[in-house]
Amino acid sequence: MNSFTNLVKGLPPIQLFQDPIHQRNYVPLDLSVHNPDLKQLNISNANDCQRYVDLIANNNCNIPYGGYLEKRNLYGSSDRFNNTEIRNIHLGIDFWLPEQTVVLAPLKGKVHSFANNADFGNYGPTIILEHNINGFTFYTLYGHLSLDSIDTLFVGQEFNQGSFLARLGATEINVGYAPHLHFQVILDIQTYTGDYPGVCSNTNLDFYKDNCPNPNLLLKL
Repeated sequence: MNSFTNLVKGLPPIQLFQDPIHQRNYVPLDLSVHNPDLKQLNISNANDCQRYVDLIANNNCNIPYGGYLEKRNLYGSSDRFNNTEIRNIHLGIDFWLPEQTVVLAPLKGKVHSFANNADFGNYGPTIILEHNINGFTFYTLYGHLSLDSIDTLFVGQEFNQGSFLARLGATEINVGYAPHLHFQVILDIQTYTGDYPGVCSNTNLDFYKDNCPNPNLLLKL
């Protein structure tokens, strides 16, 4: 991860959303198990989660974001996170914005893979971009997109920095979550295509923390 940290240190902050969205206030959103405000809410329910997001967004004046390495109760209603050891540590940063919000390619890259991960609790439509900066290859993942975001996509398709990449999906498309973008950095994609774990268990935290560095190294929020 040190190589990645050194690589991006001199880069300007990336932009994920169009004007004037990126000029609004980004406010941290705490969805962790430690937030006392959530004790009376079932945030694994999309409606309850959206009500709390709206409160933080303050009539859309703010963009709630956050979640890197946050331990959450958000995944309790999905069996895919509770098969053997509980997976509840979030590996990306979420941006809670309305469905159909446009997502931009934050860096020049090409499509590594994409898929509609449509089982309950998963990403729904997902895009993974491959980037190469000064000979260093890494990947960025975009989850909870609209179906039409992947309709005409193809592996190897190139995107310039700042070009249109996708739109955010509705709750019924992103399989159970309030609308948001899951943005994750991956150093070694391993054998995954169109998917990569966005949540890990405490047992595997050291590996995933190294392989999925904090996206804020790029965002600089």
